[in-house]
Amino acid sequence: MTALSQLTFTPSRPLTLGVELELQLVSLRDYNLTRAATDLLESLRYDDRFGEVKLEITESMIEVNSRPRDDVAAIGRDLDGLRDVLVSHCQRNNIAICGGGTHPFQHWPEQRISPGERFAFLNQRYGYLSKQFTVFGQHIHVGVPSGDDAIWLTHAFNRYVPHFVALSASSPFLDATDSGFESARLNAVSAFPLSGQAPDVADWAAFTNHMGLLQSCGVANSIKDLYWDVRPKPEYGTVEIRVCDTPLSVDRATELAAFAQCLARHLLRERPAVAPAMQALVARYNKFQACRFGFDAGLADPVGRRVVPLGDDLLRLLETLAPDADALGCRLQLEGLRDLAQNRQGDAVWLRRTAADVGNFHDLTRAATERFAQPSRY
Repeated sequence: MTALSQLTFTPSRPLTLGVELELQLVSLRDYNLTRAATDLLESLRYDDRFGEVKLEITESMIEVNSRPRDDVAAIGRDLDGLRDVLVSHCQRNNIAICGGGTHPFQHWPEQRISPGERFAFLNQRYGYLSKQFTVFGQHIHVGVPSGDDAIWLTHAFNRYVPHFVALSASSPFLDATDSGFESARLNAVSAFPLSGQAPDVADWAAFTNHMGLLQSCGVANSIKDLYWDVRPKPEYGTVEIRVCDTPLSVDRATELAAFAQCLARHLLRERPAVAPAMQALVARYNKFQACRFGFDAGLADPVGRRVVPLGDDLLRLLETLAPDADALGCRLQLEGLRDLAQNRQGDAVWLRRTAADVGNFHDLTRAATERFAQPSRY
């Protein structure tokens, strides 16, 4: 096993993007989750120019990964291409693909751990939590040129974790019950001991020393063991944002990627002061607020010693990022998020409204599969 303290950061082009989507596999018979990922992948043939399709921790999940791209339009084409292949292949097997951060009515004890050494290790270490981890997220990678930049951007992004949560929230239902949360998914992630905010380390050398300590103490074998909200990914040369629910559409996924890219450009260009230790005092509270109340959350500002309405702060931020969106060619995607924040009509609202209209969770899930199958408008 290579000592983590010897890790090197592989530079990448600044602001390059990559997106991972964890997707639900549901039966066309009853729209419950179905344990089909291994069989599907064994028979799946696809053009890998759009990216990769992979197993996730349980057999009712499947993950798609875009290629590293310079712009959001290319990310959208990748996700569209992967989605189309999966929708077509799954339909031939009486299965549908669905977005959303949780399945509305599945029972975690019925899930089966996927084959593979990594998944077996997680099951052995975390017990029942590994099956409860049948929740679905979007991870966004942003390229940076150095390890020091990666650590700085990790800390800078942490201030905006609640904003990503509110924009992506799509998991109001859990165990056939309205959880009262906009994002119930992140409660499952928070159960893991290495979740939460990254520690206050100053630079890449300090980070590798910290990781070496964790490895020596048996806490973490690799960076994969860290379920931080935002973490560096040295082999890719990126910073990875991990708090988003999987959206109900490819459009929303590309909008979130645009937000991450614009925010990274703004932060790296302006280099505002960051206060990781101060943010750590309120990080769990602020994430809870966003999960519970979405755009209506009240965020604790430890520097200003005040409460900041998340929805108002987000609209100001999106306005600030407009020049970055123009420079990056993603103004339309950012405007989509601005409309979302103004109207406060995100995916969680759509799920609740649709559930009330159709009257049951099976037809709700069917409607969500139909929404995810729609071609992107960008």
